[in-house]
Amino acid sequence: MADPRGFLTTTERELPARRPVPVRIMDWKEVYERQDGDQLQRQAGRCMDCGIPFCHKGCPLGNLIPEWNDLTWRGDDRAASDRLHATNNFPELTGRLCPAPCESACVLGINQPAVTIKQVEVSIADQAFDSGWIDAQPPERLTGKTVAVVGSGPAGLAAAQQLTRAGHTVAVYERDDRIGGLLRYGIPDFKLEKQVLDKRLKQMREEGTRFRPGTAIGADISWEELRARFDAVIIATGTPVARTLQIPGHDLDGVHVAMDFLVGANRVVAGDSAEPAISAAGKHVVVLGGGDTGSDCIGTAHRQGAASVTNLAIGRRPAATRPGHQPWPMTPTIFEVQTSHEEGGEREYLVSTVEFLADDSGAVRALRVAETEYVDGRRVPKAGTEYEIPADLVLLALGFTGPETTTETSQLGISVAESGAFERAADYQTATPGVFVAGDAGRGQSLIVWAIAEGRSAAAAVDRYLEGEGELPWPVAPTDRPIAL
Repeated sequence: MADPRGFLTTTERELPARRPVPVRIMDWKEVYERQDGDQLQRQAGRCMDCGIPFCHKGCPLGNLIPEWNDLTWRGDDRAASDRLHATNNFPELTGRLCPAPCESACVLGINQPAVTIKQVEVSIADQAFDSGWIDAQPPERLTGKTVAVVGSGPAGLAAAQQLTRAGHTVAVYERDDRIGGLLRYGIPDFKLEKQVLDKRLKQMREEGTRFRPGTAIGADISWEELRARFDAVIIATGTPVARTLQIPGHDLDGVHVAMDFLVGANRVVAGDSAEPAISAAGKHVVVLGGGDTGSDCIGTAHRQGAASVTNLAIGRRPAATRPGHQPWPMTPTIFEVQTSHEEGGEREYLVSTVEFLADDSGAVRALRVAETEYVDGRRVPKAGTEYEIPADLVLLALGFTGPETTTETSQLGISVAESGAFERAADYQTATPGVFVAGDAGRGQSLIVWAIAEGRSAAAAVDRYLEGEGELPWPVAPTDRPIAL
């Protein structure tokens, strides 16, 4: 355990400083500064001997949180890195992007602010890279078996790294021009500078993983051909099909799904183009959807110089503290102020969008909205409460409905579940022998930490399929869900 009295002597959560808003919206650098070492040790020391570490269950990866908290408090950073990487392939990513269900399950959170688990995690990972501790781990022998991984998001990359280290020859196919999936083009640099991702990809290349960007499976190479070339195939394509809003005016110029906006902005930051295809500069921007993607749109719009930013949510504003129907150790729905929200704009709740209104040129000029009321558990516009909100650019950040399924179903015969995701068995294998599904493509839209957990587990299942018995750790049933009582 860490400091036996740490949770008594250090009762406050301390996070690293955020760069001032007027400074950070002028660039695309990450918002948080590095945490002071003494402050980090104090925070790690708050992890107490709770007897049963519920944080393990809160984390889909089963991260050894009390162990690396203890090692961080003791100043043994190298050992802390080893314990962190024992269960998590990419802690530098989860430490930046995961919403930290482990902290919701932290026992200290019963009557104090939870341990800053996520911040300790990313600090360990960054220190490991800075210190040169992240070495390639190539296999001692090759099995002669080949695996194709389709999709280079966190699930695909985790599966690829695990299988490469087990001695299989792995090729990762990505239809975009760079490896990383949504990590590359969906997450703004102010949350994840791409050099962080590139460092991990360098390690994977040195270990022997082969990357094939710019290749669309189902078009450039058929799924049947891919299956014939490789001993096993993992589908880790995520859920790129965005949820839209089919109301009058949904096809107007200026109404876009969020990912089209974010991808264009990321390509500008990467140096691929001088201007984004969709720009918020000088415009009145309305973002529909109150989740992480909506927040990413808000921060991006600020950096592009939007005239105003308004965020609309159809439901009620969440409570400021843990609600009674979501007791510890459940992950509660709590009102959250993310870094993008600090940077300006308005947030409105209980707003139902009824119609997008056009100007004389056929572009969006406003939204007609109404107050949301609950009728038999459904959220509907309340008659007689309609009003207009001016808008030059509307971004739909309403989540994702599932994977693209056309070529997989037609060329491989894979079935699609009622949820929209691919059907698979408990061992991640589809009805087509040797074809597996990992991450959101089989689970539905979820968290990065679940994607990595599923990638690791699918890799273990593939290893058993190829070798008869597997040596990769952590098989997790795909039906597992975050803790709920």
